[in-house]
Formats: sequence, C-alpha cells, structure tokens
Amino acid sequence: MITDLGHDGRGVARIDGKTVFVSGGLLGETVIAKLRERHRHFDEAEVVEVITASPHRVEPRCQHFALCSGCSLQHLDASSQIAAKQRVLAENFERIGKVTPQSWLPPLTAEPWGYRRKGRLSVRNVAKKGSVLVGFREEQNPRFVTPIQRCEVMHPSLGPKVGLLAELLGTMDAVDTIAQIEFAAGDDLMALVFRHLQPLSERDLAALTAFGQHHGFAIYLQPGGVSSVHPLWPEQPRLAFRIASDDPRFADVELEFQPLDFVQVNAGMNQLMMARAMELLDPQPTDRVLDLFCGLGNFTLPIARRVAEVVGVEGEHGLVERAAQNAARNGIDNAKFHVANLFEDQRHADWAKQPWDKLLLDPPRAGADKVLEYLPRKQTHRIVYVSCHPASLARDAGILVNQHGFRLTSAGVMDMFPHTAHVESIAVFERSS
Repeated sequence: MITDLGHDGRGVARIDGKTVFVSGGLLGETVIAKLRERHRHFDEAEVVEVITASPHRVEPRCQHFALCSGCSLQHLDASSQIAAKQRVLAENFERIGKVTPQSWLPPLTAEPWGYRRKGRLSVRNVAKKGSVLVGFREEQNPRFVTPIQRCEVMHPSLGPKVGLLAELLGTMDAVDTIAQIEFAAGDDLMALVFRHLQPLSERDLAALTAFGQHHGFAIYLQPGGVSSVHPLWPEQPRLAFRIASDDPRFADVELEFQPLDFVQVNAGMNQLMMARAMELLDPQPTDRVLDLFCGLGNFTLPIARRVAEVVGVEGEHGLVERAAQNAARNGIDNAKFHVANLFEDQRHADWAKQPWDKLLLDPPRAGADKVLEYLPRKQTHRIVYVSCHPASLARDAGILVNQHGFRLTSAGVMDMFPHTAHVESIAVFERSS
C-alpha cells in the first residue's frame, strides 16, 4: 500500500518498518513493486503492476514516460499534482522554517503541455547497435539516454521533431564527438546549441545549416566553454521574449538573451508569475526597490516601469551586461545593475548600504541565507521572495520572521514545471509594526 507521495514524486510505502520509495506509485494505491536498490535507511522499488489504482491516476500522454527522467508525474491528474506541491511547500514551512503563512495564495497554473522553452538533450552514439540516441537521461539509470522521438512538454516548435535530431547526427562525421544539444526558444525563434568536442567538417557544417534552414531553427556551435558559443546560421539570430504588462498604464518590456542564458523555462507561467509578483510587491511611484539575483532583468525591468528607482544585482557578468542592454533597449533609465557574488558577504557594497523600501529575491536552489545576514535593513518594509526550492525558502522564511521581524503574510505555489515534482513558489513578507 502506498501511504504517501514523496517530495520527488515517488510513492512511499513501509515494508517491515522500513521506508520504500516506489517509482510509479500513487497515494492510496495497492501495487506489486520490484525492489531495485537497497540502502541502509530506505529501499527503492518500481511498480510492476497496479492492483488498486488511485482515482487520480491518468494515462500518461508521453510514450517515454517512466523511462525518461524528464517528467515524473504524468500519471497523476493536474489538480492532484498542484495539491501535492502545495502540501510540500506547507510541510517545509512547518518543519524547517517553523512558520505558517497568514493566508495561502491560489496556485498559479498555465498550459501543462508544450511549455518547456529551455533544456538540454544528451547525445550518445551506440555504434554496436548502429543508432544515435538523443533525449533525456533515464529515470532509473542516469548513465543511459532515453531515445526520444517526440517530447510532449517541450516547446511545440521542437517537441515533435526531437527524433529528427538523431537522424541528423547519424549522417554526420562528428557523431561520436557531439555530447549534447541545448535548446532555447524566444517568442519567435528556437535555437539549438551543438556542443562538439572536435572541430566540425565542412560537410557537417553544411548539414547543420541545412537542418536549421529547413526547420526554422537557429543553429549555434559550442566548441568549448560557455563563452565559445557562436551562431552558425543565421549570422545574427535574435532571441527575445516579451513580458506584457498587466496594467495598461505601463508598457511591455522585451528581453533579448543568449541561448545559454538563464531564463524561466515556462513562458506562460513567467507571465502569470510577473503579474502576481507585481500585485504582491505593490510598487509605488516613490519606491526604491532592490532586486537580488536579477539575471537578465526579468523582474527588474517591469518593476522599473512603476517605481522611482530599481537596482538589480547578479553574480554572472554576462547576464548583468545584457540586463543593462535590455534596459536601454526598452528606454528604461531608472534601473541600474551590479555584478556581485551574493553567496559572499557584500554588506560593504554601496547598493547594500542604501535604504530600500522593498526587496525582490529570486535565488537559485541554495536560497538567500547569506544575503539575509545583512539585509534587509530597517527601512525595508516588504519582501517578495520567488523560490525554486521549498526547503531553502522555508529556511529563509524562518530567518526573516524570527531574526528580522517580518510576518509571512502569504505564500503559494506556481506550476512552473507541470508533470514534475519541482516546486516553484512565491511568498510575501511584511515588517511587523
């Protein structure tokens, strides 16, 4: 009997008092499972047969489900996926942060299929079988690649064509030296970045160019590190996405980016998230706002339309450079950007010593605890925290409430990654009077 759903999407059972994580099992189900791996404190198994199915079980749309690691919850209906993520967030707040929101925000959801505009495909040439594998890593054995013909959650310009990439690579001289393909979609263009370990022949370059021209993809090459990425075709591709304002008084913003830059994976959810962040932050014309972990300016630039001044801080120099360029391109002159490693002590930086009315935080999985050692200062009365990891958010919520005197007024989940166990959330903190 599956008695719970784990934070990674696997069912949880107990056999002879020992916890067993069961891939493919859902809460309340009776299943036959095959033991896959034993550990000291828990075991791992996978479902062989479902004896009594959950009423929330659905047929996965993807033919590669259960083998591919890209999705883990396609067998659970959409409303139950959201409920499970909300429960994970609540449990983390209670267990780690020892805090509870005064109110829960309604979950944000968008189109659950064809949403993924960014990702990395692994490539492997299996010479003995005479086949090229292109896909995501296998769920049960990450050393192996799941050969994908089509991906149901990938951007529709690429999802139905993934199998064509394997066919393309199978004709190329460099089939053994192409390690991965990264994809990134703007509003009007899909880019493919081919990571190759050896120089490409003229024949291969021609094949890649023809593939891009035929399917309407921008083709980039990556012979080395991130800085080596450059376009093959067309000569000057333009990747960009627009964030529409939810208030007719303010203009939209458009952000240009490079294919390996961090952007939110789900464009539809990014738009909804932006509207909610603005509602929670409640930016006013006289406000001075600090946006930490700002990236390309995803939040910074829409905020700038509504406040006196906003400063964005980010650790990656290239992102900061492009954020400043995006500000200029959108005619925004009240946004400034700084490069700083926010996992190191920055309390003596000029931007950290200034008074800020409001803060927006959007850190990576590690969270923002290092920043919270010296921020916020007493002038800050509201913080909006966007999180990609509920445990670090819960920890930081405890710091803000117990050490800085804030109240966790509301929080909720955002389904940035439908059909996965990934929990994206947003929370607002207000200083206690």
